[in-house]
Amino acid sequence: MEKIIVWQTAFLGDLILTTPLLASLRNLFPESQLDIITKPFGKDVLKENPYIDNIIVFDKKKDSTFSLIKRLRIEKYFLAISPHRSHRASYSLFLSGIPDRIGFDKGGFSFLYTKRAKHRFDGTHEIDRNLSLLKLLNEYREEKIVKEPQLFLTQEEDEAYKKFGLIDKDYVLIAPGSKWGTKRWTVEGFVEVINKLSKKENVVLFGGKEDIKYGKQIQEKLSTDVLNLIGKTTLRESFSVVKHAKALISNDSAPVHMAVSFNTPVVDIYGPTVKDFGFYPYRNGVVVEVENLECRPCGLHGHHKCPTGTFECMKSITPEMVLEGYFTLLNNQKTP
Repeated sequence: MEKIIVWQTAFLGDLILTTPLLASLRNLFPESQLDIITKPFGKDVLKENPYIDNIIVFDKKKDSTFSLIKRLRIEKYFLAISPHRSHRASYSLFLSGIPDRIGFDKGGFSFLYTKRAKHRFDGTHEIDRNLSLLKLLNEYREEKIVKEPQLFLTQEEDEAYKKFGLIDKDYVLIAPGSKWGTKRWTVEGFVEVINKLSKKENVVLFGGKEDIKYGKQIQEKLSTDVLNLIGKTTLRESFSVVKHAKALISNDSAPVHMAVSFNTPVVDIYGPTVKDFGFYPYRNGVVVEVENLECRPCGLHGHHKCPTGTFECMKSITPEMVLEGYFTLLNNQKTP
C-alpha cells in the first residue's frame, strides 16, 4: 500500500485548519495510507477523524528528530505534504528519502521540497492556502476537495456539555484568553460586554488552563454571576461546549476555529493581527477590528507586550463594536 505523510506541528488552530487538507487527500488517494505528524495535542484534535490512519506524535522539546527521520525512512512514504513552514519539516522529510515532497516557497529550507506552492499573506484563507499544495499533484481534482474544517466526536463526547449544566444553543461563550498578551482584548471591554449580554443571554467563560488568571481578573469585576469553565474542560469536552453554544465571542485564537468546525457563529476580535494573514472565520463569523492603524499588524502572532506601548489596536475596540458584531451575526443567522 502506498503511504502519504502530512507534517503539521504548528499551533492548535493551525491543526484544525489542516483538517480540510486531510479530507481532500483521502478523497484524492482513497486506497493509500494517510498518516500525520503532529504535536501531542494532535491525538485529541484528530481522534475519531475517519480520514487518518496513523497519528505520529512529535514533541520538538522532548523527542529526537533523528529518531523521527529514521521512522519515516522505515515507513517508505511516497508522498509528503507540509503546510508547516519550519526548517525542521523540510530537512526531516528530505532526509527521510521521500521521493515527492510538497511545501511552501516561504518555508524554511524550501529548496529541499520537490514542489513548492506560493505562500502569501494576501487575504487568502489558511484553508485555501493549504489546499493550494494539492494543486501541484497530478491527481488533483477540484470536485474532490473539502474546504470546511471538521472535528469529530463520539456520541458520549458530543453530550459532554451537559455535565456542566448547559442546554443546547442556550448559552454564549466568551473566550478571553490567548497565548499572546497583545491578542487579548481588555479586561474592561470583556466585563462590559458580559454585563450587558448577560441581561439577555446565559454567558459562559471558556478557555484553557493558561487562561485561568486572565479569566479571574474578568470575573472579579463583573456585576453579574456567570459560569466560569476556564481550565475546567478537557480539549475533547471543550469541543462539545463550543459545538452546542449559541455563539462564541473570542480573540483571534484557536476557539474561533473550533467554532467554525461546528458551524457555531463566532465574533472574532482582532488587535495586532489582520485578516490578510488568513486566519479569520472561514464561515459563520464576523471580525471586529480597528482598521487603518499604522502599527497593525505588529507580527504574525502578536506579542506578549505592545511594541509601541500604547495597545491602541485593542483599547480602541469598544464594547459597543463587539456587541454590534454579535447582534449582526445573530440577525444574519435568522435571515432565510
